[in-house]
Amino acid sequence: MAGALEGVRVLELGIWVAVPSAAAVLADWGARVVKIEPPEGDPLRGLAATGLVPYQPDVNPAFQLDNRGKRSIVLDLRRPEGREVAHALVGRSDVFLTNLRRRKLAVLGMDYATLRSVNPRLVYAGLTGYGTEGPERDRAAFDYAAFWARAGIMASLGEPEGPPPTQRPGMGDHLTGLGLAGAIAAALFARERSGVGQEIGMSLFQSGMWMLASDIQAAITTGYCHTPGGRRAAPNPLFNFYRTGDGRWLHLVMLQPDRHWRAFCRAVGREDLVDDPRFASAPVRFQHCRELIAILDPLFASRPLAEWAEALDCADCYWGKVQTVEEVSHDAQAEAIGAFAETALPDGRPLRLVKSPVAFGVTPAAVAGPAPELGQHTEEVLLEAGFGWEDIARLKDSGALG
Repeated sequence: MAGALEGVRVLELGIWVAVPSAAAVLADWGARVVKIEPPEGDPLRGLAATGLVPYQPDVNPAFQLDNRGKRSIVLDLRRPEGREVAHALVGRSDVFLTNLRRRKLAVLGMDYATLRSVNPRLVYAGLTGYGTEGPERDRAAFDYAAFWARAGIMASLGEPEGPPPTQRPGMGDHLTGLGLAGAIAAALFARERSGVGQEIGMSLFQSGMWMLASDIQAAITTGYCHTPGGRRAAPNPLFNFYRTGDGRWLHLVMLQPDRHWRAFCRAVGREDLVDDPRFASAPVRFQHCRELIAILDPLFASRPLAEWAEALDCADCYWGKVQTVEEVSHDAQAEAIGAFAETALPDGRPLRLVKSPVAFGVTPAAVAGPAPELGQHTEEVLLEAGFGWEDIARLKDSGALG
């Protein structure tokens, strides 16, 4: 059965993670995605050389994740002949998405004004670090800087006596990429009614602000600004995390503490706490939160996680197990919901990938295949676009095809 975006042609001029991940989601949803790369390739292909990973992978996991199901062509857009080919591909595309800086795009003839004149129906999605206006519109950014640090997320986490925590690779990029894919789908829907395309703008900075919008909105509306207080001073001890006797962590998430208080005390074997005047109601518990946490810490440390899981579940308490990445990669519930896809590398070796998180009931999403080799589909894509073999030979001679 065809995907939701079956028949939609997408042209990506993206590097690293955010825009490539958005295009990978579009490919999962059925779009036919062509990735334009310079002769040296997307820098993410050289992940091992960045020092971000402490290993030399035989298969590049990051590139496979964010470029699965695409076709790759090599174009040198610094050459007029390369731009000629790119514009020909734009003319037959529905979507163009990029995260190159706007000044660079203008030099390469891939800015919105130029491409709109080539194809008025084009949906043009441009991702920036900090937006297209203001004094920092041209500032380079990765999600670590614009999303995690600048948007307030980094300073809102961690323990008060320690440094702020850093993020893991792609956290902001993948959230932003999913949002960008949704925006592109909405613009395609609008085009069905209007007949014309449009430019979509999104930034890592504003995406990070949206992730932290609950705190930012509280600051705007009430003047209250959250700062990390640490787990020992969590105002609601039933919304906090605790270490168990086997060194694991669990996270209690009972946002309505009075609703769960009696059942929770019974589950942990401390029904005497129910009528303790220090903890008689949520507002009073908030005042004595440190005392209650000091009681709960050794209590949870007295039994292993498996025993606490059974006790909390039997009492219908809301909680979550803090899992390692290794555990998540083999999680039975993740398997049950189809969170992983199976495909194969060009040499036939099996490849397991994390699926994008949207499930369609009638137009199923699917991973179409592994990430392409650099320039693997250059000739194939050009032939489809109407170029002949003599044209391709001429473009190769000129250096436009890398």
